[in-house]
Amino acid sequence: MPILSKPWIIVSALIYLGVVFAIGVWAARRTRNARDFFIAGQKIGLLVTALATMTASYSGFVFLGGPGLTYSLGTASFFICVSVSFTAGLLCWTVAKRLRLMSEVRDIYTVPDAFYHRFDSRLTSGLAAAGLLVGTIGYLGVQFRALGVLIEAIFGTRDYFGQASPWVAMAVGVSVILFYSVAGGMIAGVYTDLFQGFLMMLAAMAVFVTALSQAGGPAMLVESIRTSRQFGPDFLNPLGTVPVMTGLGFFFVFSIGTLGQPHMLHKFYMLDDPRKLKWMPLMIGGSQTLCVLIWMGIGLAVPALVAQGRMEALTRPDDAAPAFLLQFAPEVLAGLVFAGILAAIMSTADSFLSIGSAALVRDVPLALRRPLKDELRAGRLAVVFIALAAALFSYFYGDLIALLGTFAFGTFAAALGPALAVGLNWKRVPARAATASILTGLVLNLGLELANRAQLLPLAPGVLPSAVALAASFTVLFAVTYLSPPPQPPRPDMEAVMDA
Repeated sequence: MPILSKPWIIVSALIYLGVVFAIGVWAARRTRNARDFFIAGQKIGLLVTALATMTASYSGFVFLGGPGLTYSLGTASFFICVSVSFTAGLLCWTVAKRLRLMSEVRDIYTVPDAFYHRFDSRLTSGLAAAGLLVGTIGYLGVQFRALGVLIEAIFGTRDYFGQASPWVAMAVGVSVILFYSVAGGMIAGVYTDLFQGFLMMLAAMAVFVTALSQAGGPAMLVESIRTSRQFGPDFLNPLGTVPVMTGLGFFFVFSIGTLGQPHMLHKFYMLDDPRKLKWMPLMIGGSQTLCVLIWMGIGLAVPALVAQGRMEALTRPDDAAPAFLLQFAPEVLAGLVFAGILAAIMSTADSFLSIGSAALVRDVPLALRRPLKDELRAGRLAVVFIALAAALFSYFYGDLIALLGTFAFGTFAAALGPALAVGLNWKRVPARAATASILTGLVLNLGLELANRAQLLPLAPGVLPSAVALAASFTVLFAVTYLSPPPQPPRPDMEAVMDA
């Protein structure tokens, strides 16, 4: 796209970046201590908390990676997002209530804090912090790569040799993220989430209608894909073009694995009144359902338009959403969506930088019995370190946005999900079982992912490393629990939380 041929897209993106800058300045003035930086002072209302939780889970992974994955795998990619019909309720009823109540009786800022106070074990909380850091770097890599693809599509960034370069664009975007993350911490993130949440719900509905219309309506869309040589009828089958284990693995990891996602769990600490949690499933689930329309609409429209000869075949599947918006969406709508996706990526990146820095400067030192004196200053320095590590990881990993996101989501799911979800609801689980579960999930997910990519220990066709690691983590948790003697009862305040 010639840069100045669609000025409203450029204007929308620049306005958004200006809003983000303003939020960062405003949030910096309100960030006075570590409690403000890490959990927004625990003064956030229901609407902001719900939208912040939704937008933490819906970002570059969904809005750019989702359509790209559909273009590559067919409708099997929908196994990732179909679970939104129940995951919000599962999340709120299983772990959110107890996490929020724990923060009422103990000084808790992070998910590893919850492990420490539930199990009275520094080893357990330290391993949880390690798993959180690994997953954070992976998930930030997703956001940074998506950011590079998007900014390169909007502004046409070039490298030193004059070639189109999403990596140069990524460096520009990361610089903006670092500014307001270092300045405002979680306060900046949640209010960027609020802005982005409203923006994306409106844009998602409009994009879905536009996508179906541009493809000629549902009937023509389906017929175009079904009769295409490039895609064919298998593209539209429930499992698309992938083995059955891939579809089932997607569903397992992205439904049950939601219970271990710290970027969502962390938001519950910020809610000002735990009694408001009863409305969260409706608000989170409803907003997620609306936003996922972008994935489904663009994911199906682009293959149909390619099959109809109205759009060139993509050499890079992650370009599906930007290419559709630039070529087929009205300019004002495209500008709105681009601004919304930028907001999604940046607010989610800020959330991860905040929880990652908290793990690095709070949870790890506490596990080593060496707490830092100035956590606010150290947290801001940690943000820069984690961002650079994530950028390098994204550069060297080299895969689709959605597949990189699956690895990161799976790391959180396998390492944190079983011990947290079961441990907060079953007093019989001892610290040794939680520790073994975390270690199993983290090591197995990393080991299988690396071995599978290097073809050293290839898994059966279609099997996801994260699904194997999550199942193993649950198995180890229950096995060690049953083989261990009953632990000492939790302390009275923790017992009251678990009985609530």
